[in-house]
Amino acid sequence: MISPALIVLVIIALYVFSSIKILNEYERAVVFRLGKLLSQPKGPGVILVFAPIDRMVRVSLRTIVMDVPPQDVITRDNVSVKVNAVVYFRVMDPRRAIVEVESFHYATSQLAQTTLRSVLGQVELDDLLSERERLNQQLQQILDLHTDPWGIKVSAVEVKHVDLPPDMQRAMARQAEAEREKRAKIIHAAGELEASEKLAQAAAVIATEPVTITLRYLQTLTEIASEKNSTIVFPLPIDFISDLMSGRKRT
Repeated sequence: MISPALIVLVIIALYVFSSIKILNEYERAVVFRLGKLLSQPKGPGVILVFAPIDRMVRVSLRTIVMDVPPQDVITRDNVSVKVNAVVYFRVMDPRRAIVEVESFHYATSQLAQTTLRSVLGQVELDDLLSERERLNQQLQQILDLHTDPWGIKVSAVEVKHVDLPPDMQRAMARQAEAEREKRAKIIHAAGELEASEKLAQAAAVIATEPVTITLRYLQTLTEIASEKNSTIVFPLPIDFISDLMSGRKRT
């Protein structure tokens, strides 16, 4: 027959064994003793939590990566887009993260969604697509300011994807194509201008030295002959044709 003293010892041993909690290096324990918060979080290592006197809440100090669901945003220039993002944050003060807000993870998620819609709704579509870095910093600063009383540090916010309507995608494609055609025409016109300037300079040099045109004519004949072409071109001066036409009219 088992003695009552042995039973009591076994019960005490089981109670003490169940009161032993092991916390990892990245974990802290917020302990409430008779409903009152203890001054400092416990951990890491082995701690004793005596139920029902004590109630322990585990808090991870690792960086949490949270996806912000796609949000319907109307930009400043009245374009409807869907935008999603990712938020990086971590708990800096476990006591405030448990006491100051009911669920810091859910609260941070809701705050990130509303802030994303509010900030991106104040910018135009071109800024949303081209100034991601500035908008990410602005979102991070706003979230960090609002989560600081909860003991939460938001380290980064990244806008991942902007989903444009099909009509807007086609309009942007046409705009990009028109912009490329514009640049091509400008480059072509600049080339024509530069070529005309060079031709004007060449004409000025030839005008000062009439023998230059003869040398150029001989060079052209050489180039034609190098191509094994039997056709020989003899240039006829325009002035000569003008003189012939004038003489015919006089007769």
